[in-house]
Amino acid sequence: MEVENNNMAVRSNSDSKSYETKVKFEVYGEEMMEKTVKLSGNSGRIYLPPDWVGHKVKIIKID
Repeated sequence: MEVENNNMAVRSNSDSKSYETKVKFEVYGEEMMEKTVKLSGNSGRIYLPPDWVGHKVKIIKID
């Protein structure tokens, strides 16, 4: 995976609303889908098709 990053995301431990900038990712793969993460207990969950089981995926937060 190549990452083109001119502005690094800056996070502050003291401020939960820290200043962040977007970065560009260039990823090569076979399929892509856009989903919304759903709440599942104390974490988030995304359901993917059963034929994806056993394959590697990359997750990118876009908003």
